[in-house]
Amino acid sequence: MRRRAVTGALYATPAAVLVGLFFVVPLLLVVWMSLHRWPLLGTPRLNAPGNYTGIVDNTLVSSAAWFTLRYTVLITALLFVLAFGLALLVQNRRPGVGFFRTAFFLPMAVGFASASLLFLGLLSDEIGPFPTGGDSPGLGSAVLLVLWRFAGFNMLILLTGLQAIPLDVYEAARIDGASRWQVFGRITLPLMRPTIALVLTMMITGSLLAFDQFWILTRGGPDNSTTSLVMVIYREAFVRLDLGSAAGVSVVLLVLLAVVSSVQFAVLRRRPA
Repeated sequence: MRRRAVTGALYATPAAVLVGLFFVVPLLLVVWMSLHRWPLLGTPRLNAPGNYTGIVDNTLVSSAAWFTLRYTVLITALLFVLAFGLALLVQNRRPGVGFFRTAFFLPMAVGFASASLLFLGLLSDEIGPFPTGGDSPGLGSAVLLVLWRFAGFNMLILLTGLQAIPLDVYEAARIDGASRWQVFGRITLPLMRPTIALVLTMMITGSLLAFDQFWILTRGGPDNSTTSLVMVIYREAFVRLDLGSAAGVSVVLLVLLAVVSSVQFAVLRRRPA
């Protein structure tokens, strides 16, 4: 038993080292930086809890937090409905369904930054087929971009959950005279709860960390109306050159993501009734 334990530890050591170097150490460094006034060039000075109290007085952070929250609710609702609808559409095997599954998933092969640049080109007044007439692309363009790129990916995860439901359950419900809506509400949704929780958590997490689409399409404008929290972190670090303030906002965002993940795990541990 001791020999097997040592062998298992040796196999796990490379992964543990990588996690420690690329996750634990940077995390501890960010927390340490958040307790200091840490200029990009210069000597750090302890100012705890100045970076955290400064967040309350920073109007850009508050407006970015409110925008990020509204964007998260909007994109999560639209993306979930679209992805679930596509999953239900291609759930059953029929001629041509494989083509549609591939077509819906294909945008995921495009890098997110590349997809943002593609949409920026489509909306360009100089070369794009859908010019904006001199106006900067707004929130609607970013929402369409996210729906186009991520709907197929989330569809695939939801489709996996749908296909894991035993067909015997559906057959028994039909024999008992259940309607389609009754089957969907009393069988499909309860049995899909772990998969739905996973998908919603990924959607919420990705929305809270939104950066590429707004940085490339809108640059946070007009008048910082589309500035996300991650854009604030970027500006604090590389525009104002205050790494300590950026680290403080990062830690607060990390706590928020940890709360979301905790809710996810609580839902995943629950068994359908």
